[in-house]
Amino acid sequence: MFEEVKPHLVELRKRIFISVVALVVSFILSFIFYKPILDWVTAPLFDALQAAQKSVKKTNEGVWEIDIKDNNITLKEKNITKISLVQKAINEANRVINDKNSTKTEIALANSIKDLATHIKSLKAESNNSVMWGSVTTRQIGGVFMVALKVSLYASIFLALPIILWQAWLFVAPGLYDNEKKLALPFLFGVTIMFIVGVLFAYYVVAPFGFQFLITFGAFLYTPLINIEDYIGFFAKILFGFGLAFELPMVVYFLALIGLVTDKTLIAFFKYAIVLIFIIAAILTPPDIITQLLMATPLIVLYGVSILIARVVNPAKDDEDEDLDDKKLLENEK
Repeated sequence: MFEEVKPHLVELRKRIFISVVALVVSFILSFIFYKPILDWVTAPLFDALQAAQKSVKKTNEGVWEIDIKDNNITLKEKNITKISLVQKAINEANRVINDKNSTKTEIALANSIKDLATHIKSLKAESNNSVMWGSVTTRQIGGVFMVALKVSLYASIFLALPIILWQAWLFVAPGLYDNEKKLALPFLFGVTIMFIVGVLFAYYVVAPFGFQFLITFGAFLYTPLINIEDYIGFFAKILFGFGLAFELPMVVYFLALIGLVTDKTLIAFFKYAIVLIFIIAAILTPPDIITQLLMATPLIVLYGVSILIARVVNPAKDDEDEDLDDKKLLENEK
């Protein structure tokens, strides 16, 4: 028995060895070029931080209107397009300070207002000069090195995946019939394409919108300090999750091909599918409602596409067609 299995084990070892070599070479190349890869990975984050900075800068234009009346300080928040009123308050304070007729109380109030207005002006200038709202940090001394390793590992898996899949195909293909090979190759091609489409959708649609919303939402209250190690894991989960989620049409295509589902089956299951989609979105995405909704929405659309695929591949038969099939079976048995 071992002699019969031995050639398959030798072939399996060969395919695994080639896959491991491809993974190692991909990792080395990815580590050499980790900087541009890291720039690509962090681009949505920095874009979101810059968008948050613009939002905060726009809000900061609503500065404090300062007025001196009857020895009272009046601070009133007002939407101001320029900093002219802050400067006007400083000028007014200087006038009161330099006026020989001003009392000691008025001069003290004017000095307080001048200090406050100057501080507000410096904060606004600092905000205007900043490119991003918040910063990207690391908690460890070797944090950047660990990030480089993690990014290189993810990139190497992505780069080596076509070779690994091809080696798997070369191992399985000799045991398949010609008609099975004709079905398997387009299926593998479709799986690869849909995974890439899911990753691109996550990168160019979900990440920019989701990151910008989440960071800008609290930008007026807090300054974001984002840990780069956490971000890499967070971002990888989003890309991988959307890549898997976009395989739904291919899964339905396979199930319809072997006759397990029809278009009517999917339509009848639709209300349960909605609940299942949100559960899958919760599992495959980070624990925030925005990314979950951004995954659930295209999944619902893909479920509709899957119904059309099932209708083409394995359409549900009408009751009359089923009765004819039953009669034919009975006649054949007789």
